[in-house]
Amino acid sequence: MTSSSPDSQIRGSLRSADGKGIVRIEDRFDTGAGDLWSALTDPRRLARWIGQVEGDLRLGGEFRARLSDAGDRIGRVEACEPERRLLVTLRDTDPRPGQPTETTIEVTLIPSGDQTTLVVEEGGLPVGLLAAYGAGVQIHVENLATHLAGDELTDQEARWEELLPFYERLAADIG
Repeated sequence: MTSSSPDSQIRGSLRSADGKGIVRIEDRFDTGAGDLWSALTDPRRLARWIGQVEGDLRLGGEFRARLSDAGDRIGRVEACEPERRLLVTLRDTDPRPGQPTETTIEVTLIPSGDQTTLVVEEGGLPVGLLAAYGAGVQIHVENLATHLAGDELTDQEARWEELLPFYERLAADIG
């Protein structure tokens, strides 16, 4: 018997390096790497699960993102290996106190037959806010899964309230 508690649904891990927090989320999707890559790099598809993205999403390109739950960001594509790896740097155009001005997001795709494993690492985060970022990044990955399934996004605030206590327990061991 498997548990359906939120604790059994935690997809992430938290750590710190050089005084900055890192969230790592891993999940498997029932789709090929090409479809998953498209959902991560096609502005029309991005708009359906994370927010509006405009600009150059190729290596060295700069873009502007209006994320549904995080506001405006200016980004740069630092690495781009289609259907394998994407690394972007995001700058917050108006950071709130305690928020980072710059973060990195690295996405790796690992194909396996008709499925693809997605690994997301978001770094440069304040260690004191790592639990909140962990819950948020997991919600983004869940929204991606919902988009790929062709379903409507669910209540993100309710999911946030459900996930946050579990990520707070994970973050308690980070120093």
